[in-house]
Amino acid sequence: MKLKRLDGYLSKLGYCTRGDARKFMKMHEVKIKNERIFNPSLKAIHSDISIDTEPLDGETLTILMNKPEGVVCSHDDSGKLIYSLLPSRWQDRNPKLSTVGRLDRDTTGAILLTDDGELNHKLTSPKSNISKIYKVTLAHPLKGDEALIFGSGELILNGETKPLLPATLTIVDELTVLLEIVEGKYHQVKRMFGAVANRVIALHRVSFNSYTIDDLAEGEYKIL
Repeated sequence: MKLKRLDGYLSKLGYCTRGDARKFMKMHEVKIKNERIFNPSLKAIHSDISIDTEPLDGETLTILMNKPEGVVCSHDDSGKLIYSLLPSRWQDRNPKLSTVGRLDRDTTGAILLTDDGELNHKLTSPKSNISKIYKVTLAHPLKGDEALIFGSGELILNGETKPLLPATLTIVDELTVLLEIVEGKYHQVKRMFGAVANRVIALHRVSFNSYTIDDLAEGEYKIL
C-alpha cells in the first residue's frame, strides 16, 4: 500500500481543500490507527485513516441511485442537477462523480454514478451490451406486432443507418410494457415506440445490468 499525505486524501475525496486541511483537522477528529492527529502533511495508507469515527470514503466511489423525475444528469445544465442529491463532499471529489450514461429529465429509475473513469467507459461502451430494463407507459394500446418488430434486429430508427440490436418486449397490459435493451442510443426507447406509431408518456428504468432499485425510494442511493 502506498503512503499518501493526509491533505492529499482530504482534498481528493472532497472533505476540504489542501489549504483548509489543517482547519478541518481541528474541527474534525482525524485519526491514523486510532491516534488523533493534526498535521496534514503526515502520510498514511487509506485503510488506517478515520474521520469522526467513520472510515475514510473510498478512493473510488460508485453508487446506484433511483433517479427522480425532473432531475438532470449533467454537471452544468440548467435545472436541478442529479449531483445536488449527493453529500456535498462527494460533489467535490477529484476526479468528479459522473453518471454512467444519462436518463432524460422526465425519466426515473436506476442509474449508476462513479468517479472510476475506466469503469464508466466499460459500462457505456457499445461493445459491452449491458442489459437495461425499462417500464414503459404508452399513450396508445399495443397493436400486437411490437415484440416481433423490436426482437427482429432489423428495426432502423429515423436518422440511423444501422438496425438496432434485438430487444425483448414483455407485455404488462395494453398500455404498459417492460422493454429490455442492450444499447443506449439517444432517446432510444421513445424513438422505438415512435417507429411503431406510439408515444411514451412515462419511462422508468427498472434495472441497469444486474443492479435493481427495488429497495430504493426516488432520490435514494446506495454505495456499490
